[in-house]
Amino acid sequence: MKIKINDKVKVISGKNKGKEGKVIQVFQEAGKVVVEGVNLIKKNLKPRRQGEKGQIIELSGPLTVAKVSLLCPKCGRAVRAGYKLEAGIKKRICRKCHEFID
Repeated sequence: MKIKINDKVKVISGKNKGKEGKVIQVFQEAGKVVVEGVNLIKKNLKPRRQGEKGQIIELSGPLTVAKVSLLCPKCGRAVRAGYKLEAGIKKRICRKCHEFID
């Protein structure tokens, strides 16, 4: 998977198309990512103790990796990431401006 935690991504399909955010969590085996402020889900919480009120909280749900695209920090466009070896270290590059992402 070419998307990592703390990457800026843009949603390219679905109900949240066009939204941008930072990747909070990555599920490698499932091929999903959780993006901050995107795909919000409401969850009902029961009261834990007597006299306490229940709550409705909003959480960011997971999206498939195919629905998000990496944002290049240099050119600011949604791009596909490529790989290049530099001094024996594999690094991600932007396919449009050919600058290193990492």
